[in-house]
Amino acid sequence: MNDPTPRSQELRIPSLARVEGETALHLRIHDGTVTEARLKIYEPPRFFEAFLRGRAHTEPPDLTSRICGICPVAYQMSACRAIEDACGVVVDGQVAALRRLLYCGEWIESQTLHIHMLHAPDFLGAQDVIGLSRSHPEHVKRGLRLKQTGNAVVELLGGRAIHPVNVRLGGFHRAPTRAELRPLEERLRTALDDAWDTLRWVAGFEFPDAECDADLLALAETGTYAIESGVPTVLPYDETVPPYSFPLRDFTDHVAEEQVPHSTALHSRLDGRRHLTGSLARWAVSGHLLSPLALEAAREAGLGDPPSRAGAERGEACRNPYRSILVRAVEVLYAVEEALRIIAEYERPASPYVEVPARAGTGHGATEAPRGLLYHRYAIDGGGRVTDACIVPPTAQNQGAIEEDLRRLVQAGLDRGEGSESELTRSCERAVRNHDPCISCSAHFLELDIGRTQ
Repeated sequence: MNDPTPRSQELRIPSLARVEGETALHLRIHDGTVTEARLKIYEPPRFFEAFLRGRAHTEPPDLTSRICGICPVAYQMSACRAIEDACGVVVDGQVAALRRLLYCGEWIESQTLHIHMLHAPDFLGAQDVIGLSRSHPEHVKRGLRLKQTGNAVVELLGGRAIHPVNVRLGGFHRAPTRAELRPLEERLRTALDDAWDTLRWVAGFEFPDAECDADLLALAETGTYAIESGVPTVLPYDETVPPYSFPLRDFTDHVAEEQVPHSTALHSRLDGRRHLTGSLARWAVSGHLLSPLALEAAREAGLGDPPSRAGAERGEACRNPYRSILVRAVEVLYAVEEALRIIAEYERPASPYVEVPARAGTGHGATEAPRGLLYHRYAIDGGGRVTDACIVPPTAQNQGAIEEDLRRLVQAGLDRGEGSESELTRSCERAVRNHDPCISCSAHFLELDIGRTQ
């Protein structure tokens, strides 16, 4: 006789491997239905927004870069843009070009790190990059070369590869000479070949069928692929809702943060809906503005043509999170090519920075970190002191979409009868790594604890 008693199951993954940071996963299953999926970020709160208050308006770029050792440039550039906005200063010309070059270096090293060290092992049956280096040593070596090239760009412009010290409000403490940039050109030309080889490699991976049912949010910039500036632009999941943009000053009117009891990270919703930011969103919003070479590479990789005019025509808005590795590889190639272009056109500016005198006001800044849109807001008083700070990182925005991906993934596995601990563990870890959440650097291994009640 069948037992009519509903069965409950709890899935607890205390630590996820190959993600930047410390996070756990807790799923609840009742009578064969996944009722809850929680990505539990348990790192201690960082309190950056609190201790920025009272600091001089010149300090946030250096202080906020310490939030992340993988993408410090993103924090510096977003902070600079917000404070310069508050002070009514615009940075352009060769100084702005140097900022974009610096950001290209971060894109190269960060996206390459994720592709080769964190994500590729999932597709090739390796436990980690150490195992991958045994089975595919040439690919790991190529990834290290690419990452070292990105590091070299950041180090030359920023003074060091991690937490750059040459960045300041209005630009840089010192601008390089053309002669100092020239050695980078040879490395970047080699890196362009490595980027092509990387893209062809990942294009051969097998990608499970999946779709993220979230709105896509990214910056859009007139005439170029947005990296260090732009206007927030949305490609809704609901095709009956047309794409739309909103002023950066209204960002927190659209992207609302909330505290959830299971995580030290805030969760965000876009106009009340789940949303996703990052490579897939950039491809959907601005992919048509990639260079001809990058678009050729995307087609060769099987991505097809992106939506045009920031989503006005739907095109191929890739929503499969497993295929995000393809877009990241395209972005590495684009960043290498863009770095070469900037260096070829570079003329050393008369001054490495624009003066940014303090004035009372509120400023907004956003850039495209490798993992997605990063927003900063600062209020400054007449004495040049920060009176309020707001930072909305990509991970907080992506959490809702990640949790829904996990819920649907586990539900599909249960429906197929794939409910073993090892199967669910591998599936969940892989799904999280698709999004490359930047929690902060970590090197934990996974243990799975399942508690069943009946």
